[in-house]
Amino acid sequence: MQRPAFKRTVLIAAYLAVAAFVAWFGYQSHAKLRTTAQMADAANKFLAALSPEQKAKAVIGFDDANRMDWTYVPRERKGLPLKEMNEAQQKLAHAFLQTGLSAYGYQKVTGIMSLEPVLRELEGPNRRFPRDEMLYFVSIYGTPGAKDKWGWRFEGHHVSLNFTIIKGELLADAPLGLGDNPAEVRQGPRTGFRALPNEEDKGRELIQLLDEKQRAIAIYDKTAPGDIFTLGKTKADPLDPKGIAYSQLNAQQKDKLMKLIDEYLARVPDDVAKLRRDNLKKAGLDTIYFGWAGSINKNEGHYYRIQSKTFMIEYDDTQNNNNHIHTVWRDFNGDFGKDLLAEHYQSTPHKAGE
Repeated sequence: MQRPAFKRTVLIAAYLAVAAFVAWFGYQSHAKLRTTAQMADAANKFLAALSPEQKAKAVIGFDDANRMDWTYVPRERKGLPLKEMNEAQQKLAHAFLQTGLSAYGYQKVTGIMSLEPVLRELEGPNRRFPRDEMLYFVSIYGTPGAKDKWGWRFEGHHVSLNFTIIKGELLADAPLGLGDNPAEVRQGPRTGFRALPNEEDKGRELIQLLDEKQRAIAIYDKTAPGDIFTLGKTKADPLDPKGIAYSQLNAQQKDKLMKLIDEYLARVPDDVAKLRRDNLKKAGLDTIYFGWAGSINKNEGHYYRIQSKTFMIEYDDTQNNNNHIHTVWRDFNGDFGKDLLAEHYQSTPHKAGE
């Protein structure tokens, strides 16, 4: 027969477990609502400042195929470029942009944009798509607010930020692609500048921290691919889980891997980064693999990817004499909010035609 004290202990433990779950769920909902509310407010302030002609360029239907047509290579784009905005509108566009990024992430993005004049000087003017720090486009899909689904993108050379919001509650912020060229400025007044230094340095620190046997597992190819594999793809399917598993690392190496992942999480607002971090831990850290291809030496071509059951990070530095970086974060069940939308339609009654 159980003693009353034992029963009370069990009941208290059960209560605390339920309370912890409710608090965790409430935090997630609150975090999403806070970030998406800021996005909607900034989007509407930006739209209110546009002329009808500008607004016609900036606003696109939510179901338009262009919403999932992403890439950060130079090309023709839908949306309204910074180049066609006045100074006040550009400030509102940047305020809007900042709602999707942490201060650290915004610093990375503006650093990447600032490399366009450097490239223009290096390459000359005779290009089909000129190097221009004002050729970054704002596209808003649907009507910003808390009552319906909408999304937005900020995109240009080496920047593709994609966001999907459903009734102000669900947020998808992938694909999230950043790159830089040159990865390190090697001439002129900005010599030494690097827009994405830690993505490179922390990756190399991790591969060099492995012992000989571990490195033989982690390095699955002596030659790095010419680019990341999922660039421009609407859907990212898991690649072969090549490399070394999290469970095969020692404590110091595990910490280094998590700090490398945190470098990518640090691009987005803190509340969104926490959700991502919680989700990857919930999926199981032992499902994470770190794979490397190419040289482990600085200034030589290299590639790495970090992959689990739920997400993948890709990094490549092989172009322009190994001084040109591409990176991306992909969610296998969350890119463009596709699966979130499917769950929403399954769980929420809709009238015919909605």
